[in-house]
Amino acid sequence: MKTSTKSQVKGTVHVGGYEIQVTNPEKPLWPAAGVTKLIYLQKLLALSPYLLTYCRNRYLTTIRFPHGISDKSFYQKNAPQPTPDFVKTAELNGINYVVLDSVPTLLWLGNLACLEFHPSFHYIGDESPAEWILDIDPSVDEEPRLMEAVKLIGEVLDSLNIASVPKTSGASGVQIFIPIQPRYSFSQLRKIGEFIARYLVQKHPRLFTIERLKKNRGTLIYIDYLQHWPGKTLSAPYTPRAREHATVSTPLLWEEVARNCDIKAYNLLTIEERLAKYGDLITRVPPQNLDHVLHFIP
Repeated sequence: MKTSTKSQVKGTVHVGGYEIQVTNPEKPLWPAAGVTKLIYLQKLLALSPYLLTYCRNRYLTTIRFPHGISDKSFYQKNAPQPTPDFVKTAELNGINYVVLDSVPTLLWLGNLACLEFHPSFHYIGDESPAEWILDIDPSVDEEPRLMEAVKLIGEVLDSLNIASVPKTSGASGVQIFIPIQPRYSFSQLRKIGEFIARYLVQKHPRLFTIERLKKNRGTLIYIDYLQHWPGKTLSAPYTPRAREHATVSTPLLWEEVARNCDIKAYNLLTIEERLAKYGDLITRVPPQNLDHVLHFIP
C-alpha cells in the first residue's frame, strides 16, 4: 500500500483490477485489541471467501463506526455516496442497498469503517428464505448458562432429525444456523421455531423464555424465532462485530458448545488460524428437508 505524508494519511490498495483509496490506515478501530484500519482490511481480505458467501446476492445493511468502536455509530442501508463503479446495488422498498459480491466492494466498505455486515434472510428478487436461523439471546451480558442452553436446543433439533450449526453472534448470544432445501416459506419456518421454543420453555422454565421484551425476561434466555423474517437481519457468518475483543461471528462445532466455549475467543486475531484448520463448518451440513416436522405440527 502506498501512503501519503499529508495531514490526512492516505493510501491505495489494488485488488481485482480496481484501485481503492484507504484513508487513515493507522486509525484504531478496536483500540483494546490493537486492530487498526489497515489490520482490519487485511483481516477482511482473509475473511472474504467466507463472508462473501453469506452476503452475496442479498440486501446488505452495515453498521459504521467512523472513529472506531468507542465512538458514535450508525446503520447504513442506502449505498454510501459516491459509489464506485465496481459496487453493485439493488433496490427494495425504496432503499438502494449495496450488493456485497466482491473483494473490492468489501474493502471499500471496510475503508468506510463498516465494521458489521448484516445481510437479508432472502436473496435479491426472491421472497423465500435462504436458510433458517434461531437467535439465542441472553438477557444478561455475562450468561454462564448460554452454551448449556444452546446444547439443549441442538439436542431437540437432533431429535427431530434436523442437522444444524451453532455460531457465535459475535456479541453476547449464539445463533443456530440450519441450511434448508429451497422449498419452505418464512411462515413455515416460524411455525417450527415456535413449536421448538414453546417445548423448551415448558421443559426448562427456569432457563428459557419467548418473552420478546427484554425488560420482562429477568435472567431467562430468549429463544427468538421471530427475528427470522423478511425485512429483518442478523449478523452474517464471519462478520466482525464492534465489541471490545474484536469478535467475529463464528460457526462452532457442537463439541465446542459442550465444552462451554468462550465467545470472546473467536475474534479477528484468531479467525485465520481457525479457518485454516476447519474451513467453513456450515458447508458440512447439507440442506435440510423439514417436511417430516411440518407434517405433525398443527
